[in-house]
Amino acid sequence: MAPLDALLGWDEDTTAEAYAAFTRAFPMYSATSRDLARRADLTDSRLVVDLCGGAGATAEAILELVPIDAQVISLDNAAAMQRVGRRTLVDPRLTWVTAPAEDLADHVPGAADAVVCNSAIWKTDVPQVFAAVHQVLRPGGRFVFNVGGGFAGVRHPDETNVRTGPSLNTLIGQVAARDYGYAPPPAAEPAPKLPLDTIADHLSVAGLTVLDTEVVAQRGTMAEKKAWLSIPVFARPDGDFTHAQRMDILDKAYSLTTPDAPTVTSWLVVVAQRPMEQR
Repeated sequence: MAPLDALLGWDEDTTAEAYAAFTRAFPMYSATSRDLARRADLTDSRLVVDLCGGAGATAEAILELVPIDAQVISLDNAAAMQRVGRRTLVDPRLTWVTAPAEDLADHVPGAADAVVCNSAIWKTDVPQVFAAVHQVLRPGGRFVFNVGGGFAGVRHPDETNVRTGPSLNTLIGQVAARDYGYAPPPAAEPAPKLPLDTIADHLSVAGLTVLDTEVVAQRGTMAEKKAWLSIPVFARPDGDFTHAQRMDILDKAYSLTTPDAPTVTSWLVVVAQRPMEQR
């Protein structure tokens, strides 16, 4: 069977629990969340939206920076992820809303000081979501989000420089071919799904202005990468494999690596703003 789709497969208890375990054990989501929250300039915020908030890793980073009387809304369409979040993150300032990102404006009263979206914007109907963000932001409010390097077509120099051997994904393909007769699809370089020029066009149409962009490097280890690929929505390879078979392939591939070997992933970070109203 195919792995749970990384776009639609989040509303599964096994995925939600595996994701929560990963965020407790490894810093990837907490680090990217803190980076975005810092860029959102939340010091005097009254209302902040954690868009596609999942189990609340980004909401937690936001809550660390907003005033004690601020309101934070975490909106996500995966009830399973939010069930985990409600259990692990309890704060009277936080409200959980189960809804698609595209319906943001139906669930937020407006005049938000910031909307923050970590590791998810490319999974949405981007033009529709950008329009909804414009609708809920106050003039001068910030919209901060990131896009994975592969989706944005960017690569931080450190991602190339740190390579010390085959990637875990490469080894997974090799093990699957050796032990399961897996025939990977032709290695064609896909066009970036959401490059910066496309993002800028969508933001402009939505009435939002780009303030800053940066390609950043997120550093981890091979052990972290292995744990991430253990989450059902990210398990590899594609094709007619059971999850147990994918985990067998992953374990064998991982055994060919060094657990503390460094890994680097690239992210495009975008800071946009709803312009101040002209008088």
